[in-house]
Amino acid sequence: MIRWATALKWLALGFMAASFSASAQQQLTEGKHYVRLKTPQAVESGNKIEVLEFFSYGCIHCYHLEEFLGPWAKAAPADVSFKRIPVFQNEFAKIYFTLDALGRDDLSIKVFKAIHDANAKLQSDKNFFDWAGNNGLDATKVKELWNSFSVNSKVNRAKTVAQNYGIEATPSVFVDGKYKLNYGQGMVEFKDTGAAINSLIAKARSERNKK
Repeated sequence: MIRWATALKWLALGFMAASFSASAQQQLTEGKHYVRLKTPQAVESGNKIEVLEFFSYGCIHCYHLEEFLGPWAKAAPADVSFKRIPVFQNEFAKIYFTLDALGRDDLSIKVFKAIHDANAKLQSDKNFFDWAGNNGLDATKVKELWNSFSVNSKVNRAKTVAQNYGIEATPSVFVDGKYKLNYGQGMVEFKDTGAAINSLIAKARSERNKK
């Protein structure tokens, strides 16, 4: 009896979550919850729908968004390409691309926590190298990547993409080079990010199929 009641409880919660997602998607309104870019940007994802997040490790709002965006990214649809693009501060961008080159972007959340919860000054390369070593990374390899042509090229490329999109604040989330989520009171709340992105993905998918 207890097992049956528990199963019913989880089933009910599942229906509530599905209902919430459907409701969030239905209520997404152009000009309020999102805007269509006047100049659409070319995507680099081929047949996949591209979702971009422009962020900075130094941005407390990006840290708060990660609680909701991170889980969505792990379960993103197969026809979606999700990319993070670090902006505004070279040192934070180099942290991201160094971790990415090591295949350890899973440590991004720890970077956020170190900066915002522990007040770690990771924009200092020495502090970052020490932090990296304390988190199981090969400090020598980290130093090599930090100053590598590849990482510096990606930092410069990120600046160009951010300029093309007209990024003035973080976090900024775009779908398929066409739509930008509007965050704020009466617009999209962080907790509704996944449902809002999925709604715009569906819209982008539909528009692509019409071509």
